[in-house]
Parts: sequence; structure tokens; C-alpha cells
Amino acid sequence: MTAVTPQTLKITAGIYIDDATKGDGNVSLAENDGKGNLNTQENQDKNEETKMDESKKHDEQSASEGGEKSGDDSGGQGDSLENSDDKKSDSDETDKKSDSNENDKKSEENNEKSDLDDGDKKQDESSSETNGDQADNQIEEKVDQNDNNELEKSSDEPKDDGQLKNQSSNEVFPSGAQSELLNETVTQTGSFSTQATESKIEKETQLSSKKYSWKLCNSTAGPDYIPCLDNLEAIRHLPSTKHYEHRERHCPEEPPTCLVPLPERYKRPIEWPKSREKIWYYNVPHTKLAQIKGHQNWVKVTGEYLTFPGGGTQFKHGALHYIDFIEESVPDVAWGKRSRVVLDVGCGVASFGGFLFDRSVVAMSFAPKDEHEAQVQFALERGIPAVSAVMGTKRLPYPGRVFDIVHCARCRVPWHIEGGKLLLELNRVLRPGGFFVWSATPIYQDKTEDVEIWEAMVELTKSMCWELLNKTSKDAVNGVAVAAFRKPTSNDCYEQRSKQEPPLCPESDDPNAAWNVPLQACMHKVPVDASERGSQWPERWPERLEKSPYWLSSQVGVYGKAAPEDFAADNEHWKRVVTKSYLNGMGISWSSVRNVMDMNAVYGGFAAALKDLSLWVMNVVPIDSPDTLPIIYERGLFGMYHDWCESFSTYPRSYDLLHADHLFSKLNKRCNLVAIVAEVDRILRPEGKLIVRDNVETINELENMLKSMQWEVRMTYSKDKEGLLCVQKSMWRPKEVETIKYAIA
Repeated sequence: MTAVTPQTLKITAGIYIDDATKGDGNVSLAENDGKGNLNTQENQDKNEETKMDESKKHDEQSASEGGEKSGDDSGGQGDSLENSDDKKSDSDETDKKSDSNENDKKSEENNEKSDLDDGDKKQDESSSETNGDQADNQIEEKVDQNDNNELEKSSDEPKDDGQLKNQSSNEVFPSGAQSELLNETVTQTGSFSTQATESKIEKETQLSSKKYSWKLCNSTAGPDYIPCLDNLEAIRHLPSTKHYEHRERHCPEEPPTCLVPLPERYKRPIEWPKSREKIWYYNVPHTKLAQIKGHQNWVKVTGEYLTFPGGGTQFKHGALHYIDFIEESVPDVAWGKRSRVVLDVGCGVASFGGFLFDRSVVAMSFAPKDEHEAQVQFALERGIPAVSAVMGTKRLPYPGRVFDIVHCARCRVPWHIEGGKLLLELNRVLRPGGFFVWSATPIYQDKTEDVEIWEAMVELTKSMCWELLNKTSKDAVNGVAVAAFRKPTSNDCYEQRSKQEPPLCPESDDPNAAWNVPLQACMHKVPVDASERGSQWPERWPERLEKSPYWLSSQVGVYGKAAPEDFAADNEHWKRVVTKSYLNGMGISWSSVRNVMDMNAVYGGFAAALKDLSLWVMNVVPIDSPDTLPIIYERGLFGMYHDWCESFSTYPRSYDLLHADHLFSKLNKRCNLVAIVAEVDRILRPEGKLIVRDNVETINELENMLKSMQWEVRMTYSKDKEGLLCVQKSMWRPKEVETIKYAIA
């Protein structure tokens, strides 16, 4: 067996892959039966109410709700690559071919069709040989050390702009000794290309460049452009900004198809956990924040770095001390056991969320765009989860009753005004029995305004039946105090109130409807039926990650089985895919991967399978997909709703890896695919990876589009009309400029 390493230049080998069995020659059919063979999603729309349907009950004015529910089959991951491979034993006959370039395969597909058919016919007659004459599986894996397409390896030594483009990646593909992915049996062309291949590549490149004409976005926000938050034309015409309407989403009618420029002197982000303490200044050059907050120990400019010597405004002398102070004040918090998923409101640079990782807790942090410059961008560059959002006139994009704790440290939100409308929104997303932890100045300062706010908050929380568990004195180290409230676990208090203010929400009001739904100043009743979500606290972490939620028992799952079986099968499916394919077979250096997004998360199985790695996953549930986001939170993971026909509420270059399972083919029916790819380019970092699982037609279209942006194709794989694509973003930016008129100040 010939080992494949980065030093093998310009070789594209035809190699055998079987995600169900590679790396484990003893896996049998019996072991896999019933675990990973998920049904397709043909029952998806009729078996589960979608998020779009829920939201339409509450917001008939929303443009994105305009009856766009997709009734078509999304393609599903059922019977996908790994599952279809499960049906085959190690005795499958395979044919390993070596090509000089991955493009050669496309020209030979028609000629090889009969060979593939013959191979399928022979499946039942296969012997114990693993090296046969026919190919059931086709894979292209590009092993190409191309210095010009790689970013510099992050280090503590500053490097100039020239080095940025010429530093090669340290990633390697598994050698023959490391993995059974590679099994080559024929002579390779080595470093010599063929004239046919060279000519074919050039012709395809010319065709791609003609078909896709990319331009560079010209907007006032420049390299930090967020289409739905930088629609300055829409913001100028707002009747009011009293409720932070100017910080809410205002998406353009037609999403942009241009590419966002890179900051000058951009370089590969510093890896976690060093990134928690310092980041490259030129990746987020916002000196204004350092000037404003420098005296508070938030952030300082230190040479080519922005450093975070303390923990933020509330914990100048250490966020971990503050985190432990909260647990000492309220022992039932039990970080990383009872309390796993936190919502951090007005998060600043998200140091609270960044250090909660040390206590096995994940925090969904958010703050408005451009308050004190780009705080959320700082957080993401540090490797801490965060999104740009505001508590304004609409519900937050999360289901009801999912957060174990809601935290607000000096978040400057006027909780007590307008009938407590904003605090009632926190009540919606907080689990019954969950805590609201508040450490703002009204708790520990004696100024007249602070005293008045505290008194108003005491009155409001009492009327909401929240129990004040503890109001501490000032902590000697950080100089702040904490007030902790608990949401009730029954409706007794609601029914016994002498005055029904705030009122209870109508029975018809769905607490899970959250996409573009206006805020309501009311409270939803606490679920009391033992089979209803929210009536019990989830299992302790980490047990809750893999245990089917108690309230799923009476439902039908996304893939057509009883929900608990569906959940378990999905869990096993992604364990197998991640362990036997993603972690070893893609040439991804996972130590450099920190910020991950699953663009179509379903049950969160992909994120769960990555639990042992030092990374976090933003699980996105599209608004026209079955509403499985509550299940994701029940597992101790987090995520949000989103419509992928619009831009995501994050800064450019936020994520190291994006994963999309049967998403693009579904979106292609109602969205502009070019705009979606431009959005993927926007939120992915240079040298970041995109993994796509979809039908072959969609994979081919995406591959051509991404090649036209000079992305590097790391792997393509196809079988039975299903495909897998792994690509890496390049530093390339187009020269021609397109001015986004609505985004110019």
C-alpha cells in the first residue's frame, strides 16, 4: 500500500471508501442493522409541524413567512452514504483507479456506468476479496500542497502579509498505515499531469469563470458587512428606533451575491485556548473599543494583538472567580451538571461564556451590532459562541423553555419598563425551575436611579412568580453583587395572584413560535402533564446528551420512525460518520477547528458526535424544517432558527467549518443558490472547510461554483445518486467591485 502524504505532489488517487466499515474490518451487518438505516424524509412535512407554520400563526406581516413552506422532500440523510454502505460487507469487490486529477472522473462517468452496474450485480456474489475488478464506490481525494492557497499557521510570532499567502498548511491526509481509506493497486502518474487533463481543466475553468462572475462587495461596513444588519436604506426609513429597531434584522429583498473583502493583513486566527486571551489585531482592527474599555480591563492593544487580560466589565479580576461566586451564592446552579445551557444577554466580548467552557457549560451569547464597536466579532475571533442580536420588538430566535440559566451582567436592558415585556421574553425561553442571574449596578449601588430600578424589578419579578433566591453583598474580588431568581415549576402562583398582571398568554399562543414574531407582554403557563416538554428537568450532563428526551415517546420522528427510535438511529448514524469518515478521512486538522456550524442540524447528532473535541457547534434548524430545536437543547447543545434565504446574524469570517446535510438541494427550490454560496463564503474563514452531503446534481453544481471562487476541492465522493463534498476556502477575492447601494451610509 502506498502512503499518501502532503509531500505527494499533484496526485489525485482513486481510492476506496466505506464509512460504515473503514478502520474496522470486523464490523458485521448484524451490528449495524437497525442503527443507522434511517428512512428518507418523505414524511417530514406531514409528521411534524414546521417552524414556519408556527411562526405564521403569530406574524402574518412577516415577509419570510409568505406561505413558503416547502412541501418537497428535502432529500434527508436516510439511506445516505454511510447507511447505504452498511448494507455491504467487507467482501465487496472494489476497483481502485489512480487519476492525475479529480476532474478526469467526470469525463469518464458515462463510460464507467456499465462497470458500476456490473459491480452492483456482483454484490450478492462477492467473495472475501477486498481488491476486485469493479467499483461500487467512487471517490476523488485531492492531495495537493499548494503554497499559494494556504494561510500561515497561527503562532505567537507576527508575520508579514507576504508570508500569509505562502505559508503551507500543516494538515495531512491519513497514510496507509493510519487508515484503511487508502488502498491503491495501480501505478500512479506521480507528479506528471497529462495533456488531456491540463486542457480539460483549463476549459472547465474558463467555462466556470463565464458562468459565475463574482464581484467584491462595496459597502460602508467593508470587511465586516452583515447584509441583514447593514441595510442602511431600510434603517433610514424606520418610523422609530426607540426599541432598538435599528439593531434588528432588515434583510434586503434580494440577498447580495458579491463576496465580502478581507481586512488588510488578515491572518489565520490564533488557536484555542490561546485565542481566549489574545487575538490578531488586524483580523478585527477596532481600536475604538480598546480605547473605550481599556480602563475596565476588557481589552488592550498589545503590539499586533488585542489582549483580554481580565474577564470583562463585571469580572476585571477573573471570570472564573465570578462564575464560582454565582454557584456559591446559589448551589443549585451546579455548573456542568444541572446547569448546562446558558443564555448570556448583552454579552460584551463574551468572557463569561468563554470561561464557562471550563465548567462544562455552553453559553449562547448575544449583543447588538456596533454597540462599542464589534464586541460579538471579538467573541467569535476568540473562539467563543456569539451572535449579533437585540432585545427589541421581536422574539429571540429560540424555542420556549430551553435555557437552564439566563444571565445578564450589566447588560443595560430596561427590564422593568412597558409591563416588563423584555423580561417576559426571558421568561418564555427559560426552563421552569431555571434561574435568572443578574449582576447589574441596581443590585449593589446606592444611586437614586439604581435604587428605583431595583425596587421596580422586585415588584415585577414577584408579579411574575419568580422567587428571589439570593441577593448577595459585594464580592470582595470583583466588586459586584448577584441577584438570582427562579422561575416557578407549577401554575399555583399564577392562579393565586390578586392581580393578573402580567397576564397569562392565550392558550393559542405558541411559546415555540419565534421567527419574526412580535413580543407579547404575557406569560405562558408551565407545562404540568408528565409527557409534555418542560414538566421535568432534563437529565444531568453529560447523560442528557445521548438519552432520548422523555417527552418524545408519543411522537413520530423526522425520518418516519417512532421518535425515540429515530433519535437513537440518528445518534448512531452521526457517531459512525464522524468517527470513521470526518475525523480521519478528510485531511482536516481538527485541532485548528474551533467554531463550527451545522446548517441543518435535525437532532444535533453531528454536534453530539464531536463532543470530545475542543470545539463548539452552532446548530441551525431552518424555519421550513421540522422543529427539532427543542430536542437539541434538551441534549445540552444549543442553536437557533434561521431562514437560509437570508444572511445569518454573524460577522464575516466567523466559522472554521460549516456542515450542510441535504440542505442546498432543498434551498435551491426557493432561494437563490448563488446568494447562499456567497453567504457561506462570507461567514467561513479563509482556509475554513465546508462539508456538504447532498444529491449528486447539487454536489456537482456546488463544486463548479466553489471552484470558480478558487476554493480547493479536498474530496468528492458519489454513490447511488448521493454525494459528499469537502472543500476549503481560499484567500482569493475578485477584482471587480459591486456597490451595494442600500448598504452605503
